[in-house]
Amino acid sequence: MPLTTRRRAVTILATALAGTVAAPAYAHAAESGGHRPLRRAHAHNDYLHQRPLHDALSHGFTSVEADIFLVDGDLLVAHEPADLDPARTLRSLYLDPLLARVKANHGSVYRGHHRPVQLLIDIKTDGVAAYLELDRQLRNYRRMLSSCSDGHVRLGAVTPVISGDRAARVPMEAQRVRYAFYDGRLDDLGSAAPASFIPLISSNWTQSFSWRGVGQFLAAEREKLHAIVATAHDRGQRVRFWATPDVAGPERDAVWTELLAARVDHINTDDLAGLERFLRARGQ
Repeated sequence: MPLTTRRRAVTILATALAGTVAAPAYAHAAESGGHRPLRRAHAHNDYLHQRPLHDALSHGFTSVEADIFLVDGDLLVAHEPADLDPARTLRSLYLDPLLARVKANHGSVYRGHHRPVQLLIDIKTDGVAAYLELDRQLRNYRRMLSSCSDGHVRLGAVTPVISGDRAARVPMEAQRVRYAFYDGRLDDLGSAAPASFIPLISSNWTQSFSWRGVGQFLAAEREKLHAIVATAHDRGQRVRFWATPDVAGPERDAVWTELLAARVDHINTDDLAGLERFLRARGQ
């Protein structure tokens, strides 16, 4: 067989093995520049980037955030109602591209990297109704998703975590089988809810800490940060803070350095390249 014909045959076979959803050229591990994925990198308001999801993955991020609204029976991705576009659905921007990538990469979002990528879904309104539609949609992607059945967690390539409207908790807790998990708050650290339901604790940085990266981090506040993380980790939960400084400069670097030292699991940013540089420079 001529070399060009052989290459064409290999390409056709690889496409067939990847499944029925065609994967774009940037769906492979090379998208993260050949580096290991960044375990602590979280893309806040990810959908505002030029290429939602794909820009974050190109920088090695392992957690992305999408805000959703329930509109005419579908889930649209936007930050404000004025920005709603029927073409920008959760399926088209996130679920379908993730499925294509998982198929192309033999069961992982990043080829050879078997930790789940977190899809943080922030329900903006209509918590119960929006979650019920979300649950219906997620079941169509269940082969790639982490799940919980009667309290037993099975990790998949993608772990959806539900944030935002607190009303979504009620139908979630009533389910015997779920394909999503709940984003808790600091009050949930002492609750009876297990990590199989609340694997993530998120909080507004400014409501717990006065420090914004200028001057010294007060010892009492540093101890509080470390205590929050230690308590969560003892319960098998991860930690994320939003509203941390996100303008490039020494103040942001100072806060990010403290978050790393405290072993905070997800560092929140809109500056994908900036956080990638920061983490890779520190061996993360």
